[in-house]
Amino acid sequence: MDEAAVNKTIPRDLGRVLDVEPQVDYKAKAFTKAFLQNSTEHHARLDTQSVLDRKALILKYARPKKSKLKNRRAKGLNAHQKRKMKIFNIKTEHQRYELFLPLHYLWRQYIIDLCGRLNQTSSPQAVQQKLLKADLHGAIMTVVRSKCPSYVGTTGILIQEFKHVFKFITQQDKMKVIPKRNSVFQVEINGFISHIYGSKFEHRASERSAKKFKVSGSIDL
Repeated sequence: MDEAAVNKTIPRDLGRVLDVEPQVDYKAKAFTKAFLQNSTEHHARLDTQSVLDRKALILKYARPKKSKLKNRRAKGLNAHQKRKMKIFNIKTEHQRYELFLPLHYLWRQYIIDLCGRLNQTSSPQAVQQKLLKADLHGAIMTVVRSKCPSYVGTTGILIQEFKHVFKFITQQDKMKVIPKRNSVFQVEINGFISHIYGSKFEHRASERSAKKFKVSGSIDL
């Protein structure tokens, strides 16, 4: 619609017929503007109500974002940090054979129970298989063969086992570090003598329980 026609003054003859009193221009414009605004808002409300009555609306619910919790689990020390802190080092005043004898007695009872009460009817092969996967800390071991002659005859309680070496404490209160490779160790339990070939035993103590060992003959050193 033309805005000029809307704002046009009503003729006097038409005003008398409609019983309307003509207004001055500024009042007529103000009335027209207010009327249009009220009419527009009214229709907008009707349209909104019509939509609500006739159509289902999906109201979106914004869930509050959960703050990600930081992983507070303490991280363990790596190998370099352990070596730097000397965690695996045994102090000189603690390198005494008698201090580790109780550990040996506990180990003997542990290995006897593991092998089903060792006796004369026990199978040497079954004992050997159990021993290969057992924890050897506390066992008295002897080096019976080695490429290094100075290691042969060394006997002591095993106090630490690493992937490549055994650490013994001897009756002379001396710590001996014996490499597993190219060495054969003897373990005696209630009259059963077992030999361990170190070259085939280069695993950490925690890994041996899941390791499958193959039966093989003697190894030339």
